[in-house]
Formats: sequence, C-alpha cells, structure tokens
Amino acid sequence: MLLSEQAYKLIDIELAKYPEDQRQSAVMSALRIAQTEKGWVSPEVIDDIAKYIGMPAIAVQEVATFYNMYDLKPVGRFKVTVCTNLPCALREGEKTLDYLKEKLGIDVNETTPDGLITLKEGECMGACGDAPVLLVNNHHMCVRMSRERIDEMLEDIRKEGQA
Repeated sequence: MLLSEQAYKLIDIELAKYPEDQRQSAVMSALRIAQTEKGWVSPEVIDDIAKYIGMPAIAVQEVATFYNMYDLKPVGRFKVTVCTNLPCALREGEKTLDYLKEKLGIDVNETTPDGLITLKEGECMGACGDAPVLLVNNHHMCVRMSRERIDEMLEDIRKEGQA
C-alpha cells in the first residue's frame, strides 16, 4: 500500500457511497485523495488505487489522463491554473496567463526553480462572468484577477511556502 491509513479510510468512505458492484464510481474521489496526499498521481499510485478498488489499472489510468485536475507528473507545492477558454480569453484570460508567465519567469507546464509554483492552462471553471479566473491547487478559485490581485495572491503563496 502506497497511501497512508487515513487516505485509505477516506477512500473507504467514498466506496461506501456506491453499491458493491459499482465500486469504480469512487475512482475520481480516490485519485483526488491520493493526489492531495502525494502531490501527484504516479503510475504506482494508479496501480495501487486500481487494486484497492478492484478495477483494471488501465481504467484508472484512463480517468487520470482524461481529467486535467490530476497531475501525472510532479508539480510545485502550489499549482496555479488559468482559465483560457473563450469567455475568459475575451475577458483578459490570455493576458492574465502572460502576466503570470512574466512574473514567475516560467511557461505553462513549468515549475518555478524553487519548486513552489507550477503554472497550468485550464478549461472552463464555470465562472465566466467573473473572469479572469484562476484555480489554486484544484480547490481555491480566484476570480476577477487584476494584476494587483495576482500580485497579492503570489505574495500570499510565497508567505505560505515559507511557513
């Protein structure tokens, strides 16, 4: 087993939500739990989840590669994803991404040299009216992100990264 006892307990809670013959329905939650604990989803973790749930590893791999919230390679402690779908692109999404690239000195799918921040480009986050929209670590949505608000967010991330 590659995950902590606590992680398997959380996966068990998710598995309990489904009938025994539909255990595969908990795969997305299991991947989320594993990624939260490990920081990313390695091939070994995918195999482990498959065995634990009782489904083929390729089926877990298909889910992990289909959805962009799962990281199949190590990322920084903070993953900042910028929505660049058309509605956000029309409301400064592309300029926001360019500003972050400039501020961080990295390109999309790269991590800052200190390992703190990975920059990603994302699909629709369902908040088009609040564009530009950023998502931090798949859980914290930041909306109406002006340059000033981006600078504040980056400062907060750096402070938390030092803690």
